[in-house]
Amino acid sequence: MKSLLLKFLALSFIALLSFKTGEVQQFQGKAYYFSKSKMQLGSWGARLSEAQKKDVAARLKNRLEKTYVLSFDKEASVFKEEDKLDAISGATDSWGANFSRGYQYKNVKDSALVQSQEFYGKKFLVKDKLHTIEWKMGKETKQIGQYMCFKATASISQDDLAWYNFSWSDLRRKDEDGDGTPDVPMVEVEAWYTPQVPVSHGPAEYWGLPGLILEVSAGNTTMLCSKIVINPGEEVKIQAPKGGKEITKSKYQETIKGKMQEMMNNRRRRRG
Repeated sequence: MKSLLLKFLALSFIALLSFKTGEVQQFQGKAYYFSKSKMQLGSWGARLSEAQKKDVAARLKNRLEKTYVLSFDKEASVFKEEDKLDAISGATDSWGANFSRGYQYKNVKDSALVQSQEFYGKKFLVKDKLHTIEWKMGKETKQIGQYMCFKATASISQDDLAWYNFSWSDLRRKDEDGDGTPDVPMVEVEAWYTPQVPVSHGPAEYWGLPGLILEVSAGNTTMLCSKIVINPGEEVKIQAPKGGKEITKSKYQETIKGKMQEMMNNRRRRRG
């Protein structure tokens, strides 16, 4: 009788473990984010009237305010921007699309990044390692919705944060420290994460904290989570994108800069 009872308890314990393991494997969620960027017009903007600045802000609304969805499980996530029509023309922002983030897959277990990018009609599949972020953990806390969040900060190079993007200033970088490579500006990042959602994911290039990142500020842009859905009714598909020319992040940056330099040279020749 005692032997039978021990066997029953052992089987019950194994079944309980199997159930718990299944729960962990099935843990999924969706986090919805919106971002806002401050408009920076530089010296050119100083010559504009307030009415002109408002007009420019309206035309740039698609680039200054965006919405995203992060789908995740314990190991991987996909992050994508929601399509939005241009506030002025009613069309999608075709120029901005060349330098916007594509469908992004991150696997924190394997430290792998797979991202689809399209540049002037050509499709690329960027495969690389995730950039390791050296977070400094703070003691400050704040409430975001129903979640208690903790602060973390980091200093990250501009090229690691926005390797898919382009600025004309990238072509004018100088080697100030004499190491043979153009200097890359560093960006100070402030993030707020919640251990109540125990995954190391976050929006965009951010990851690696002991909880889901709900808010992050870097440069002139702030990204904030507006809603979280844990284990939604239908299965969340978390798959890496496919198709396109395989390339690394650094090679993709070289491709963009080379194309934009070519366009600049052609423009100068036409003027000359």
